[in-house]
Amino acid sequence: MSRVSTLLAAFERRERHALARALTLVENDTDAAGRIMARVYARTGRAHVIGLTGPPGAGKSTLTNAMLRLWRAQDLQVAVLAIDPSSSVSGGATLGDRIRMLENWNDDGIYIRSMASRGNLGGLSAATGPAIHVLDAFGFDRILVETVGVGQAEVDISRFADTTVLLQVPGLGDSIQTIKAGVLEIADLLVVNKADITGARELARDLRTMLHLGPPRAWNPPIVQTIATDASNVQDLIDQIDAHRAHLHVSGEFQIRRRQRAASEVRQLALRQLGRHADAWLSSSDGRHVVDEVLQRRLDPPTAARVMARSALAAAEEQRVGLADE
Repeated sequence: MSRVSTLLAAFERRERHALARALTLVENDTDAAGRIMARVYARTGRAHVIGLTGPPGAGKSTLTNAMLRLWRAQDLQVAVLAIDPSSSVSGGATLGDRIRMLENWNDDGIYIRSMASRGNLGGLSAATGPAIHVLDAFGFDRILVETVGVGQAEVDISRFADTTVLLQVPGLGDSIQTIKAGVLEIADLLVVNKADITGARELARDLRTMLHLGPPRAWNPPIVQTIATDASNVQDLIDQIDAHRAHLHVSGEFQIRRRQRAASEVRQLALRQLGRHADAWLSSSDGRHVVDEVLQRRLDPPTAARVMARSALAAAEEQRVGLADE
């Protein structure tokens, strides 16, 4: 039995070490990752994926901790995928210790995984999608993806989450400025955290005004004011997440979002695979020859690009056939 087969057998027995190893393999985009995904993907699609985004210092980890306690009180199995900034030295997650969540490490119903963004824009890791699938296949009821917290440009989470929660806090300066550039449009729920400090009511009012100014929606994002440090109103947030989940299923929006997510993921992964084949071709003798032809003005770049694309597609097809024969 191969190492991957042994790993998958342990994974199906829901052994935590196998889950950790599978996540490492998909995060590092190894050859084994494709075999793992092919085996476990049929078991996915059951978990509700919640994205938690917002600026640094908004209290995302503290709020996550409070939500974990409430979900566990409902006997739900919960996974947290915490995307962290990357170390400039090792490339690993710089906040991997997740100090604010340490109280949950010994709970068998909770799994917390830090994953480095590795320079990926949008507040996520390139491996976010595959990691969600692995956690889903393992049997978690809720998967919470906590983003890096890069601010206005952090909208990629909406491509992976069923419910996107935007966290804001008072005291960050001009509240309109902090949320104007696209991130508000992806939010299904809005949370004003640290609601006990000055400016919380005004921030909630500004958010409500901006929602009214936007286009009409079938789901009007509620605004929940929380104090994550003592779990005030966090149960209300949980209830609103459940209400949004019910809305998605009743309205048919759930299938629409899942279809869009699948299309987006297939496109992203195809581009990555073709990019790797293209890089390999450029380093080959054929690739170097074509580049020389472009430099000598005997071949134009668009034609050269078509030659490279055909080669990359052929290499990708050859790899697919090889994997199918294994």
